[in-house]
Amino acid sequence: MQSTPRNTAGAAGNTDAAGATAGTGGAADAAATAAPTATADVAAAVEALYTDGITALRGAFTPEWADRMREDIEAAFAEARQRPGGAVGRGPNRYYVEIHPEQMRGFADLAGHPWVQGVCEAVLGPDYRIVELGFDVPLEGAVDQPWHRDFPSPRETWGERRLTSLAFNVTGVDTREDMGPFEIAPGTQWERGDDFDHEMFPPRSSFPRYAARAVRKYPRRGDVSVRSALTIHRGTANHSATARPVLVLGVDAPGAGNDAHHGMAITPAALRGLPESVRAHLRCPVVDTLPPLVQKHTIEGLVMGEA
Repeated sequence: MQSTPRNTAGAAGNTDAAGATAGTGGAADAAATAAPTATADVAAAVEALYTDGITALRGAFTPEWADRMREDIEAAFAEARQRPGGAVGRGPNRYYVEIHPEQMRGFADLAGHPWVQGVCEAVLGPDYRIVELGFDVPLEGAVDQPWHRDFPSPRETWGERRLTSLAFNVTGVDTREDMGPFEIAPGTQWERGDDFDHEMFPPRSSFPRYAARAVRKYPRRGDVSVRSALTIHRGTANHSATARPVLVLGVDAPGAGNDAHHGMAITPAALRGLPESVRAHLRCPVVDTLPPLVQKHTIEGLVMGEA
């Protein structure tokens, strides 16, 4: 669990994680002692989120850190596929799996990275909440997804132009063109979407408009990106023999409500290993035994075609 992030920018089932007190240690200490990220870099990230809807920090972690993350993803994916509801289809040969924080050795590194925390505070406020930890896995043979956003746009966003949630992504591989790169249509986070199917899937007649402004992303191991999940995007076809796992860390402003769609929990021992700067933003239950996670997101699978 000892893994130092690079700073390239300069017992009670009803207990709430943020309300507990505990010590720190291990990788969490490494993350907590990283030098502060420059305010200018956070400001640039905020500006990019409010214009393009996506930005990234290159080399936030070492490739070796990303390799360990991929090992954890592969172990969790193998386990999830062995039980009903453990992995949900996001199209043919494409899956989503939610996990508990302690299933990822580098959780404290990521959640405690100065750039991640700085962007969260600047966009969502000092009381932001970590509500999701999971991953997408496009396998060999995954096809182009329809253009979509991850959930309906709240009034605060389409009416007030204020972002109330963020999704951080970390790739487990160095992305190549034949792996089916993530594709996004910059600036579309502000579209209301009341005419979208389930308020998430634009009509096919609008696909050429998104394709015309689409940008493909080619992250490498150790990069961290952040986006508004309302920005219209899709996964593209994976023509390679290599899976392209991508970690997702979902963060909400208070009251955004996306925690209702997720079910992560943490044990007391794992909670004690987190620094206060991370623990303060967890609102998940503290439990003696981690329950198997049954995926709650099903609309995407119905529309995209089950895997």
